[in-house]
Amino acid sequence: MPEAASPASEAAGRLLGRLAGLGLRHVVVSPGSRSQALALAAVALERAGALRVHVRIDERVGGFTALGLAIETGAPVAVVVTSGTAVAELHPAVLEAHHAGVPLLLLTADRPVELRGVGANQATVQPGLFAAAVQEVVDVPAPGSSEDLAVAERAAERAWRTASASRQPVQVNLAYREPLSGAPAELTAVGGPDDPARSAPAARPVEPGPRTVVIAGDRAGERAEAFARALHAPLLAEVSSGARFGPNLVGAYRALLDDPGFGGRVERAVVFGHPTLSRQVPRLLLREDVETVLVGPPGGEWFDPTGGRASRVGDVVALGADPDRSWTGSWVHASRALLDATDDLPYGGRPDEPGARERREHAKAELSALRAPITRRALVDAVWRATWPHDRLVLGASRLIREADAAVPGKRIRVIANRGLAGIDGTVATATGAGLGMPEDRAGTVRVLLGDLTLLHDAGALLRTPGERWPRLQVVVGDDGGGSIFDSLEVAGTAAAADFERVLRTPRPVDLAALAAAYGWTHRRIASRGDLDRALTAPDPGQSLLEVPLG
Repeated sequence: MPEAASPASEAAGRLLGRLAGLGLRHVVVSPGSRSQALALAAVALERAGALRVHVRIDERVGGFTALGLAIETGAPVAVVVTSGTAVAELHPAVLEAHHAGVPLLLLTADRPVELRGVGANQATVQPGLFAAAVQEVVDVPAPGSSEDLAVAERAAERAWRTASASRQPVQVNLAYREPLSGAPAELTAVGGPDDPARSAPAARPVEPGPRTVVIAGDRAGERAEAFARALHAPLLAEVSSGARFGPNLVGAYRALLDDPGFGGRVERAVVFGHPTLSRQVPRLLLREDVETVLVGPPGGEWFDPTGGRASRVGDVVALGADPDRSWTGSWVHASRALLDATDDLPYGGRPDEPGARERREHAKAELSALRAPITRRALVDAVWRATWPHDRLVLGASRLIREADAAVPGKRIRVIANRGLAGIDGTVATATGAGLGMPEDRAGTVRVLLGDLTLLHDAGALLRTPGERWPRLQVVVGDDGGGSIFDSLEVAGTAAAADFERVLRTPRPVDLAALAAAYGWTHRRIASRGDLDRALTAPDPGQSLLEVPLG
């Protein structure tokens, strides 16, 4: 081992030390040769209590773990990778972060300038690799003298401020020459946090008047519910909006938007977040007789299917409530009636009738529900009921999130879903990151509800790192034999059955019990609603996988 620190290790220490001083608390590291100085500096800062390190051997898993951490904590999270294809492996998570407005610091190690463009091993054009998906690229040359250490600190400050202000990923491309690391150093956070005051966006006043609905898309947050309540307008909140609760909630919003007596009478829509789970919402906003007001996202891209006709504002404020409460009341009552009519789960209810015969009939209905095959509706209902504010519910991109969006009642819980691009990627890794970002003394269970293909797409995220804390994770797999989400698309009726099965539905007969055992997870195969309720309400310690065949 070299007796003195190398320029690479000194520069890496100064960069990460300054980031820790600015407020960086989590670093996800994927091992590699060119990035070794950054990795070793990160663990030195962890020993000093300045931050926490999470090691993932797969860069794609690492990127989505960082994404989940940043979603949960609301602060930039750093991910360290070596050069070459390792950088490209981050692209799916970077795209999701860009479209969803999640701040990431991509610390990508690179070859020095003399090894670029000459065919050197593991060398490609890294600056700009992520194109428009990053807010800024800071390309830091290889350090060669003590004066270059200040360059590393300035790069840290620039990247931190940009990621924090824009709520976007930033790439810091760091060239290093050999020797790539030196004697381990004692590192500490450098300087204090730099948090310049930001002025809040001006709020557009919205008066009662036209028949208005408030639409809350992904990550709209509680401000959407507060605004709908203040205006006394119906709240059409998607399941991952963070606003699916309150007296004005319309859970069955899709069916009512299709009803001319409800959706056909809407005159104004105020949209928060990024709605992605229905065709009815874009269809409503495309109508020229509907005034559309889009409330700016804290980061990410605007959702605007109107072709620029909508008004874009940073915030809104209600100027009093609509005195005619019949508009909102009709939506809320109709929604409750629709959800009650389609509820196939009498279990958990309580009979209103005092008579013995009625109680016996109700008990029979409960027992029948406990023994019946589990439908998608039953699965999402059970998971929803079992989740509480100290838990986290992470929903994968499958039919189950749409089933939940159409069926579950209001509940003030934290729901996370990668709806920026709504890809199948990284669901388990995102959930793991979210769990790691929760305060340890208040952390509950992180439940992940996904389909079988979504799980298999992220199977590598089941691999645990020895010696690191992991959250209590309960991965609930609705197994319907492949990509059944395609069953509802036009292709299901036009393609040949064998072709459809092979290239779209793509069933994969994987032994999930063996998969869980290979990674050291507890596995349960759920046979009935009773089994499901018991497994959800008394989750196994550590990490568990519930396999739920769908009837």
